[in-house]
Amino acid sequence: MRYCLALIAAALIFVPAKADAAQFSGAYLIRVCASDSAGKEIVPGGHIACQAYISGVVDYHVLIRSLGTAPSVDFCIPENTSLNKVQSIVFRYLVKNRKQHGSFVAAPGVALALYEAYPCKKKK
Repeated sequence: MRYCLALIAAALIFVPAKADAAQFSGAYLIRVCASDSAGKEIVPGGHIACQAYISGVVDYHVLIRSLGTAPSVDFCIPENTSLNKVQSIVFRYLVKNRKQHGSFVAAPGVALALYEAYPCKKKK
């Protein structure tokens, strides 16, 4: 009986806590993308998280365009643009528009920043 209780207790200890999908707010993305005056990231590993998030938004955008359903906020990043440059553009846009995007999910702010910087050229 004690053995059974010990097994149940051990099983309950290792039950994982409820996990929700993480959402980056605009304010959180600003925080992880930020650098000090020397260009060093403020949050350790922040630039990796920042660039990964931005890359995910860009990858999803490319997928949607490849399916022929280009979004109304359509951006076209030039081929040789560095991820550091894209990060800088997104960061500046989010800081400038913090009131609009701060508490909301960051993805629309990323898309709007890239649309403002890299709108697709109209086909003639």
